[in-house]
Amino acid sequence: MKDIIQIDHLDKRFGDIRAVQDLSFRVRQGELFAFLGVNGAGKSTTINILCGQLPKDGGSVVIDGQDLDRDADAIKRGLGVVFQTSALDAPLTVADNLESRAALYGITGAAYRKRLSELAELLDFGDLLRRTLGRLSGGQRRRIDIARALFHRPKILILDEPTTGLDPQTRRTIWNVIAGLRRSEHMTVFLTTHYMEEAAEADYVVIIDSGRIAARGTPLELKNTYTGDYITLYGASEEEVRSLGRDYETRKGAYRLSVPDTGTATGLILKHPEVFRDYEITKGKMDDVFLAVTGKTLEGGNGK
Repeated sequence: MKDIIQIDHLDKRFGDIRAVQDLSFRVRQGELFAFLGVNGAGKSTTINILCGQLPKDGGSVVIDGQDLDRDADAIKRGLGVVFQTSALDAPLTVADNLESRAALYGITGAAYRKRLSELAELLDFGDLLRRTLGRLSGGQRRRIDIARALFHRPKILILDEPTTGLDPQTRRTIWNVIAGLRRSEHMTVFLTTHYMEEAAEADYVVIIDSGRIAARGTPLELKNTYTGDYITLYGASEEEVRSLGRDYETRKGAYRLSVPDTGTATGLILKHPEVFRDYEITKGKMDDVFLAVTGKTLEGGNGK
């Protein structure tokens, strides 16, 4: 699969502040790419550069074979962007909002009505078309924001913290729709999120800290590199757990031990079968990875 986004040595300054520093990475076509960092790490700056909303100070950006310096308008036509805050007009109805945005891409008349019907069914907002955007709930507005971004069938969908503050049902609906589009249209998704369970589902992850890449890899690679495994022991006494000579913490009705890897866990179990009468082994979570890499935590749901 080809690289649909190629970033090389990207730099951006705001006065004395280097918001993005020598940033280089690739995004493969059709993948879910997670771009993680705390607020102020450089995520939104990078996205604004990709979208042509902010000039870069150095480096190169190539999207779908087109150089941002020469083909910015063509690149923009291939992007769908869902920003942290809605880009729609609160006083207008849902239908009027979407019709005006569709017209910017030359989608009018029968083509507009057909696409509107498709998206209304996909995102379940057919009953909201005549309501003004300002009267919708946060979850309803977010579904309309995503419909706006999808209207012109973009090759790349950029989601800047798309589900922050939404209820679990709406988050699940949104992700089911995106997963379906990735399968049916081979759409690439560029995601920033504070929910580590969303990042855990990504094909590839880049963690950025103070404008620089701090870590990169698949979720499994990152977990194996930056976290260990955990053994949760049930039905064992604290004396038995202490005899294993490992750091542990008390959980409700259980004890959890930290081990560097699965091999160590296996050796421990084979050596002390009388203690491991009832247990489970789990890998560290993306929250653990992020903390290990940056020394910081992200607000959001518990990550896988």
